[in-house]
Amino acid sequence: MTRDLRAMGLFGALTALSGCMMGQYHKPAMPVPEGWSPQVAPVPVPVPVPVPVPSPVAMQGKPDASLSWRALIKDEKLQALIESALINNRDLRITISKIGQARAQYRGARRDRLPAVTASGSVTFEAPLAGGSTDESWVTSIGLTSFEIDLFGRMASLSEAARQRYLASEAGAKAARIALVAEVSLSYAKLAADQDLLSESEASLATAAHSLKLVQDRQAAGLVGKLDLHQAESLLAAAEADRLASATQVAQDRNALDLLVGAPVKPTLLPAGLASLDPAIAQPRADLSSSILLRRPDVLQSEAELRAGYADVAAARARFFPVISLTSAIGSTSSALSALFSHGAFTWDATPAASFPIFGGSGRTNFDLAKARREGLIASYEKAIQSAFREVADALAGLETIDQQVAAQNRLVTASAQSYELAERRYRAGIDSYLSSLDAQRSLTSARKSAVRTRLAQLEYRIALYRAIAPEAE
Repeated sequence: MTRDLRAMGLFGALTALSGCMMGQYHKPAMPVPEGWSPQVAPVPVPVPVPVPVPSPVAMQGKPDASLSWRALIKDEKLQALIESALINNRDLRITISKIGQARAQYRGARRDRLPAVTASGSVTFEAPLAGGSTDESWVTSIGLTSFEIDLFGRMASLSEAARQRYLASEAGAKAARIALVAEVSLSYAKLAADQDLLSESEASLATAAHSLKLVQDRQAAGLVGKLDLHQAESLLAAAEADRLASATQVAQDRNALDLLVGAPVKPTLLPAGLASLDPAIAQPRADLSSSILLRRPDVLQSEAELRAGYADVAAARARFFPVISLTSAIGSTSSALSALFSHGAFTWDATPAASFPIFGGSGRTNFDLAKARREGLIASYEKAIQSAFREVADALAGLETIDQQVAAQNRLVTASAQSYELAERRYRAGIDSYLSSLDAQRSLTSARKSAVRTRLAQLEYRIALYRAIAPEAE
């Protein structure tokens, strides 16, 4: 009874020691404020904005039912492209393959904690050279091969490190899926914007051709000189070069979209323009306290890697203690097959071994290296949170004023169109020179293109906010 109590006490002490050796993970404090404050001072405008963007404070209320990309994107054609990209994109396939590698390493680390059981059998026949009877030797055995008794938690720590790296790879795949959804959406919106810019270039080219015809008629009638004619010709040449550049950009956008989707995009799935995408890509609404950053897959990935770093330190610390291993076998030996499993044929052996570093070795080096890596992982985790905070803050800063920018650009387009119409009338009446009409036309073209780019920025901020706060892309 006393011997049993001693054995139980020894076992409990070793178990407690093993738990201590595993080490405790300490989650670093978030190196960012608790929430986001408005970053852009409100600017009074003469025309009120019909649909103001909710402030960050208002958006910190009850979150929407879902942060899925399907809740954000209502355009059916874009939804089909995203679903195709999540299946066919090669970069995402490479990322997912790393999950299988990490899973295999984790399973291998778990198997290393279990004893390896092997079975063997052999027979030996030996006959003297001078003749005589043949000696037989039959042997069977089953046993453990070099099983390490994990008294100090080294194997458990290595297994935990492999598990955390496996979880990190899964979180990395989720982050890659979110990034892919955002990239496809951005590429699709950019293609729509560049198509609108191409349309504006074609309209400007038609206007420039009309202006040149007007100047040619007036020059033939002797009302204007060659200066007006050359100015109209330069405007037409510039409009033609701009149209060709816009056409090239549209073709490159289609190539980029094909690469992201992983297959050629059918013409029926191409966007019709930004006007159709504006209501089809909604602005995410979510609880935007900074704690939402802890749900981001890239932050979870960084934290899992940090946990693995803590486990590596515990495993390196355990190397300072004895490594106890056991090799054992049980079997039978007989000179005849018929007596191989008889009562007297059974044999067993056990070979316990222990090793303990006294001088030299790499234990101290590995321990210091693991600690240094852990400190780097702590900094990486904190940087991941800070980067995530900035991404959300940048998206919110843009959304605070983008509606006002769109409204201002629309007013600029209206005023520029009226200015051009008036300048052309005055030129026809002979009141102003062609230079006034030329400047007005250039201003109108620039205003229209700026309006397209501003509407594109509006969609980009919405997509950026989704990417910054989405927990997964399912």
